[in-house]
Amino acid sequence: MRQRLSLTARLTLLYALVSVLLLAGLGVLVGVMMDRHFAEQDADDLRDKLGLIREVMSTSPDIATLAERLDDVVHNHRDLYVQLQRLGYPVYASRSPAAFHFPTVDAAANRQMVSWQHAGANYHGMCSSGRLADGGRTELTICAAIDTGRHEHFMQMIGRSLAVYILLSALLGGVLAWWVAHNGLAPLRAMKARAQAITGQQLDTQMPVASVPPEMADLAESLNAMLRRLQQDFRKLSEFSSDLAHELRTPISNLLTETQVAISQPRSADEYRDILASNAEEFQRLARTVSDMLFLAKAEHGLVLPSREQIAIEDEVAALLEFYDALAEEKAIRLQQTGHGRMLGDRLMLRRALSNLLSNALRHTPTGGVVSISLQQDGNMTAVSICNPGPAIPAEQLPRLFDRFYRADPARVAGESDGAGLGLAITRSIAEVHGGRISVTSADDATCFTLWFPAQPPLAG
Repeated sequence: MRQRLSLTARLTLLYALVSVLLLAGLGVLVGVMMDRHFAEQDADDLRDKLGLIREVMSTSPDIATLAERLDDVVHNHRDLYVQLQRLGYPVYASRSPAAFHFPTVDAAANRQMVSWQHAGANYHGMCSSGRLADGGRTELTICAAIDTGRHEHFMQMIGRSLAVYILLSALLGGVLAWWVAHNGLAPLRAMKARAQAITGQQLDTQMPVASVPPEMADLAESLNAMLRRLQQDFRKLSEFSSDLAHELRTPISNLLTETQVAISQPRSADEYRDILASNAEEFQRLARTVSDMLFLAKAEHGLVLPSREQIAIEDEVAALLEFYDALAEEKAIRLQQTGHGRMLGDRLMLRRALSNLLSNALRHTPTGGVVSISLQQDGNMTAVSICNPGPAIPAEQLPRLFDRFYRADPARVAGESDGAGLGLAITRSIAEVHGGRISVTSADDATCFTLWFPAQPPLAG
């Protein structure tokens, strides 16, 4: 497996590469500018030399005299080569390298400097014309050339110096880049150290925000938000595990106790039948708890509606009221229904949610009270409210009513209720999987639970 480079190493290499490219570009720019400068300098020198030769020509009566005087002029100028032509034939040439030749140039028409190479050396040349001091009868073509070797030697020396400078600068820049990157990433190392210290028992650790650069502050805030969500979920999971163990411990303990008592001594068939019937009730309680927990687990992991159909909610409410009518008569409670509404969803889930709320309302309504179910269509939402008289629920307990295994009245844990405290949690999940919600109000000796269902639920839970 190829080892990945650290962020510090990547920044160091990137900074060093950028430094080399910038310095190399600067070196190329310096070279181009120096080469242009030397070319312009050679062009000025050649014009001066041609002007000097024309002055000498203007005072020379013949070619022999001109040649003698030009030898003195050329001798005093290093790397200068001169050639005079008349009608295309050389009449004078200064000392020059073997087989040296001037370029073919129409001197009269073009007085621009030209460049060429001979025997591995580079030259700059320029041609012009002039007349002897013989009344202007003799016109000669003057060509002058300069060896650019001294410029090239200087350019090579500058190039080597720049190469060494670029190499040393890249090394020094790499060291400085490593130092800058190492210190600049110190906040990340601090965040890493804090992250390594986070455990299931220390989820309250927060990443530093005020002490990190703005570019990392957003990352720190996001990590802190993630840690808060994890802490909240971990707390819920811990509470759920504890509550589940507590809820399962009671029926299992009852089963174990009854079984141990049953086998402690011989009993009659009727006694064994009664014990098995009691055990069956405990098993049913366990089965309901496990089934409810499975439903909630599916809801938290994206429960999908088993079916979708248009439902007249008032018909489902009427069917439930008929089912609970006997229980209501036993407690002298009157049931009433008002309003109408429609929704698109799963009929069995709706019945389960309404049944949970209605059974809770009957359980907490005093004798002679009235449980009312009202339906109201509000735009594309349908509200189903189930209200019952009774003691008001304290305001601090309202937010937790829909938590799993939570009971507002601790005295009812082993009392008249045989539920596991999952009914309201399941009702909330059913509302949410339909794209709705549930709310509760409790005041003035009355408690109301309201389910909100949209006309069109989401395609997936």
